[in-house]
Amino acid sequence: MRKLILLEFITLDGVIQSPGSLNEDRSDGFDRGGWIANHTDSLISDIIKKEMDLSFDLLLGRRTFEIWSSYWPINSDLWPNIMKARKYVASNTIKAHKWEPVEFLNDDICRRVHELKCSEGNNIHVYGSSELVQYLLSFDLIDEMWLKIYPIIIGKGKRLFKENYGMSKYELIESNTGQSGIISAKYGKIESWSNPTIAST
Repeated sequence: MRKLILLEFITLDGVIQSPGSLNEDRSDGFDRGGWIANHTDSLISDIIKKEMDLSFDLLLGRRTFEIWSSYWPINSDLWPNIMKARKYVASNTIKAHKWEPVEFLNDDICRRVHELKCSEGNNIHVYGSSELVQYLLSFDLIDEMWLKIYPIIIGKGKRLFKENYGMSKYELIESNTGQSGIISAKYGKIESWSNPTIAST
């Protein structure tokens, strides 16, 4: 069974929107993009490179796919493996795209993702895709979270965790802290669970 792995750059206040550049994602008037630019170090860079060098498939939301499909094909020398990865895209509006190999999941995303996880192949990585991530979390579909936690607060933007999810328990698989204070932490899901005290209130 393939694992569904979430990889996110995240601030201390939980923001994941537009980490790479100011104009990466300006939806909802977000004007604080590019917040990872001045916060990096060699250890974290090495960890990110190792993750990029893995063999993987991708699951992306429509907005993230549109951003990436305009950037990575012309910058593939920076990440050769992304051109080999099969892209699964959650979208009701896009049916085909020249950035191959790609498959669009236009219906019952929960069922389709579960089928993908049960099929043969590489583990499936999810980057960005904040709306899709909320959906995946609500159905408890994420097996691991690989987070790069930046020691900054930016006060607004799309956040990784919202309200009204089910309850899941994770264990720390691996963690490293760079000289700049960035924490790379990998968590694996142990189980889904409910709190009897909460359930009875």
